Formats: sequence, structure tokens, C-alpha cells
Amino acid sequence: MSATVITNIATLVTNDPSLRDSDPLGLVRDAAVVIEGDRVVWTGESSKAPATDNRVDADGRAVLPGFVDSHSHLVFAGDRTEEFNARMSGRPYSAGGIRTTVAATRAASDAELEATLTRYLAEALRQGTTTFETKSGYGLTVEDEARALRLAARHTDEVTYLGAHVVAPEYADDPAGYVALVTGEMLNACAPHARWIDVFCEQGAFDGDQARAVLTAGKAKGLHPRIHANQLSYGPGVQLAVELDAASADHCTHLTDADVDALANSATVATLLPGAEFSTRAAWPDARRLLDAGATVALSTDCNPGSSFTSSMPFCIALAVRDMGMTPDEAVRAATAGGAAALRRTDVGRLVPGAYADLMLLDAPSHVHLAYRPGVPLVAGVWRRGVREV
Repeated sequence: MSATVITNIATLVTNDPSLRDSDPLGLVRDAAVVIEGDRVVWTGESSKAPATDNRVDADGRAVLPGFVDSHSHLVFAGDRTEEFNARMSGRPYSAGGIRTTVAATRAASDAELEATLTRYLAEALRQGTTTFETKSGYGLTVEDEARALRLAARHTDEVTYLGAHVVAPEYADDPAGYVALVTGEMLNACAPHARWIDVFCEQGAFDGDQARAVLTAGKAKGLHPRIHANQLSYGPGVQLAVELDAASADHCTHLTDADVDALANSATVATLLPGAEFSTRAAWPDARRLLDAGATVALSTDCNPGSSFTSSMPFCIALAVRDMGMTPDEAVRAATAGGAAALRRTDVGRLVPGAYADLMLLDAPSHVHLAYRPGVPLVAGVWRRGVREV
């Protein structure tokens, strides 16, 4: 098996815990990384790099782990431009807009849905995302939820069943009946295609008791919980996430001190989605409060056609640094190792021997440029599983 060394790296972000005494990123300067097959086999100073068959000169640029986008909604059809335009003109965001996408998604063919999915995956890859999670949630029938998951599973192992996105329109007057469907026939059809189960625990969607029923039913089928929690208001979502050992509580915009303490003393990651606040003009999550308490924080795009129509992790990093109290180092770590933790993964989000060779080359000498130069297409190369794809 041939090996490749990427050398002459100005700064290498490893996220290696053994190198984190001086910084949160395990930085190595004047560095090199060696790839063999689909794995990293060596990292260190360029002068000490072993000989390999192939050599790539980074020419004094930075190398980072590929971004891990642990929250997206990419199986959808339709467009919500008018809703966004109205919101930017003063109409507040609510959970109800999801139903617009549900109608369009139900009407779309499998080919149309998969074409949309692959389009945005390619867009994200060009911006450095090498691992992503995506959800169902725009079908809300047994057949449509199952097909969304089947399509997603062709492109990622990180597939989430989100039948409990909102109550399906057919059950508007019978939410208990819809919860029974989500936890019964729909779950049975969807569980074989998913790793995770999610629920939108929020006013206008599902309350705490309903969310508990959904997540515990999923756990009984072997799906691990994650939860849309505390986005639009204070609520029980974060506490429920911690109680059920959810991998992540996502949004975390409205938190009590007890919520922060619960996250800090658990394995549940607080996944922050600044694209949603940007696109809804909502209050920003307080990342500084979570980090200072000791919680693990992830950043993700929440890419969806309604409330956060961006696939750009660099954009989310810039927002987190500018408006959420994160340092550039913390934001980069949250977008890589943090996202991996939100997926309970140790083989992505870091560049250490044994991890997947998922990495990006920036057209800049430092990862700090992701926040320092917002909106600039800095990703100059992307390797996924050891293969250069950008």
C-alpha cells in the first residue's frame, strides 16, 4: 500500500489530546502528516517525516481535520425563499414553516430528493466537510420517512430518524395519534435505515412527555437519542437529553443554570447551530457560558431549507467567534472534534495515527483565517478517507 506525506505545513491542527497542554487544538508547527490507505499513520515535524512514495507540498499553508457536520436536514424538496424574505421583513420564525417543505418533499420523486441531497453534500465537501449527519423529518408518513432514510443511508452512516419533527398535518387534531404512529409503525419501518433518533422538543412541535415517548421507543429499537432542545424557548429538552444519555442536545439557545450544569456533567454534547440564529434573527447561544462550565460544544450548520440554508462550516465558525463568545481555536475544535463527539466518534475530527485521513488544506497559514477572513473560499484541498476529492 502506497503512502503519501503532506509536508511543509505551517500549522497542523491535530486535536490530539496528548498535545493539548499548550492549546486546545494540539497544534504542530512546520509539520507533516502521512496517509496510508484511508488512515493517518504519522504526524509530526516536517524534518522528521518518514519517506513515502508520494509527496504533497503544502507550501506553508494550514492543514485541519475535515469538518464534522453533526446536524443537517438534507433530504427535502421545494424552496422557502418567500418565508425567508418575510422573516427578514419582520415576521418571527416558528416551527410551523416545516409543513411547507413536507408538502413539497412528499410530491418529489426519489431521484429528485437524491439529486438535492448529493448537490448539497458536494457543496459542503468543497468547503471542507468530510463527515455529516442528516435526518428525515420532511415526509411525516411511514413511506416518506422510510424512503428519506434509505436515500440518506446511501451517502452516510450517520442517519437520523426524525419522524417527530412536527405533527403531520393529517394528525393536526390528534397529536397523540401521531406520536403513536412515530413510535410504532413508522419506527418499525425506519429503524433498519438509521443510527439515531431525534425529536423537536419545542412549543409548536412536541412537549417533554411526547419527546420522552419518542426517544425511549427509539432506544428500545436500538437507535441512540439526539434532540432538538431549547431553541425557541426554555423547556425540558436539555434535561431530557442528559437523562436519556443523548449524544447531543442541539440548538441550546435558551438555557437555565441547571441546564448548563447538566450538560457540563454529562456526555451529552451541546451542539450550537449559529446559521439558525443568523437566518431567524434570534438570540445567539451563549457558547462562552457552556465552555466555561466545562461542557463539550459542537458547531454544525443545521443545513435546511427553512431556518438555516447554509452548508458552510467556515461561515458557522465565523459567526461563533463574532457573536457567540468563542475563540477561533474553540470554534475550530467545535467544528471538528466537537462534531465527532456529538456523533460519538473518535475516528474523525482529529488527525492522529489510526484516524481516518479526512483533512483539508487551507489557502492560509493558520486555521484562525477561517474567522479572520469570513466569506472567503479558503479551502484549497480536501482529502476524504485518504483520497483527494477537492
